[in-house]
Amino acid sequence: MSIVLSCEKLTKKYGRTYALRDLDLQLEENVIYGLLGRNGAGKTTLLNLIAGGLFATDGTIEARGKKLGKGAIPEDCCYVRENSKLFGGARLMEILQFAATFHPHWDWAFAHKLLQTFRLDPDKKIKQLSRGAESLVGNIIGLSSRSALTLFDEPVLGLDVLMRERFYKELLEDYANHPRTILISTHLMDEIAPIAERVYILDEGSLLLHEEMNQISMAAYLIRGHSDAVAAFTEGKRVLHTESYGHGKLAAIFEKLDDGDRLQARQLDIALESLTLQKFFSYLIEGGR
Repeated sequence: MSIVLSCEKLTKKYGRTYALRDLDLQLEENVIYGLLGRNGAGKTTLLNLIAGGLFATDGTIEARGKKLGKGAIPEDCCYVRENSKLFGGARLMEILQFAATFHPHWDWAFAHKLLQTFRLDPDKKIKQLSRGAESLVGNIIGLSSRSALTLFDEPVLGLDVLMRERFYKELLEDYANHPRTILISTHLMDEIAPIAERVYILDEGSLLLHEEMNQISMAAYLIRGHSDAVAAFTEGKRVLHTESYGHGKLAAIFEKLDDGDRLQARQLDIALESLTLQKFFSYLIEGGR
């Protein structure tokens, strides 16, 4: 696959504080990525750098092999911000009409369908909308733009479970019919697990992990058993977290297991359980450096 966007040694400092440090990232064509991290991990800073809203202290950003200058935006890119700061006095339809002028592949039929799906009145003024409804307006822009590179920063902020599910459903269905590169920054780990094909996990401005989602699901385990048995089983494996309870021990590991490992687990009377993405993330942040 061709590379839509790449960052090399990307660094952003505010005085002596690093918001991003030596970050390497590559986004391939027609892949959905999850960008995960705690608040302050550097996710929004990264998106703003890509979209030209911030200037890097060091490092480079290339879009389809062409280095971007300061303030330059990748061609055919749509960035849906967490706080879009839409003009409050404008009506929703006016905002969509304005957005459409910047995106050559805009699909008005799809935009009208999304208005109905999300139950939004196109004649309402932005200032009359709830926080969740404002998020939906941004999401309609992001989806209807059909941009080759679409960046979403916390797209389901303020939405209830039903509306979050509707957004993800519309995104996946439209992606299947109109593939493009989508990067979704979110703190809702388990919700992004069925959506993203690959993830980047950031912490304190540095990259902790870049991995395919199915590889994480196949290699992230919680194991339980007698302390000696767990110690024997985890020897030589990547251990993210351990806890002791009485004579027992619990360990979170990130290791693809083969038939020999599973046989050993049975012989040692060890229980294996797949980790959710949320738990994997927590253990990785706590002890996976």
